[in-house]
Amino acid sequence: MLIVSGLAPDLDYASYFGGASAFMRFHRTVAHSLLGAAVTACVVAAAFCVLDRKEPRKPPHAYSSPSLSFLAAWLVCAIGACGHILLDLCSGNGVQLLWPFHLHRYGWDLAANLDPLLLTLLIAGLLLPLLFQLVNEEVTSGQKKRSGATAAVITLVLLIGYFGVRAHFREEAVSLLFSREYHGRVPLSADAFPMPLSPFTWRGVVGTDNTMEEVEVPLGDRFDPNDSTTLYKPEDSPALEIAQKTAGAGQFLEYARVPVANVRRNEADYRVEIRDLRFPADDDSPSNIVLRVDLSSDLKIRREQFLFASTANSQ
Repeated sequence: MLIVSGLAPDLDYASYFGGASAFMRFHRTVAHSLLGAAVTACVVAAAFCVLDRKEPRKPPHAYSSPSLSFLAAWLVCAIGACGHILLDLCSGNGVQLLWPFHLHRYGWDLAANLDPLLLTLLIAGLLLPLLFQLVNEEVTSGQKKRSGATAAVITLVLLIGYFGVRAHFREEAVSLLFSREYHGRVPLSADAFPMPLSPFTWRGVVGTDNTMEEVEVPLGDRFDPNDSTTLYKPEDSPALEIAQKTAGAGQFLEYARVPVANVRRNEADYRVEIRDLRFPADDDSPSNIVLRVDLSSDLKIRREQFLFASTANSQ
């Protein structure tokens, strides 16, 4: 029950097959909300209760386990679903926790979606009971077996400590970003996003009066703000103003953490692209989504579409 309910929220990943627009609207929304977790727990618990009722029972005089209680099953499933959501909250992609009442995405930017150290801790937690059992059998000659409760508590404490350390490092990275100038420009905003291989290295995004700066932030090592990659903010223009007023732009601004626009003038038309600097430009993950608005020379909207960045970069 714990495994099934813990994996169930990721069923919304199927929205990937509906394209970038569907993925942006449904991934980490319905199934990752508190309401979705409660419904998921109900469905999974009910399914296991039905399976339990279908199990043949032993004769009355023989030992037989009692029927599975729906409340007990629901509590186990709720722990599984909420545990999944809690881990996803620690990544920066965001979770619509209060869907459908509030569509804001919550996220703590503490770890990457695929964090090797986090996976190592979880795998160690699975192997600890086996180690304890081997040690116990060696010491007591197999007279007494231990449950996995001790290993579970140790793993939980290590996970909490790990995320606490990452939260501290993130604060240090943000403070470091604010303490420097970038090619002579003063930072007005700054954010730090986790990188998968090391908790000591962060990807910084700094906003100045007319640029966005992307820079790697190595904690405990020499940090050179002039190594940043500079992206110039677009000047105000009628094409940008029209693109920002589209329905798609409103949806994208709800999704993006650090939106930045790019306006290109072709021979007879305009192309406005808005992307989220929380993701590197070469990030091919489905969560990296781009809004593209094509306008004619007389500023009429020809096409408005969401694209995966991997697709947009190839066109």
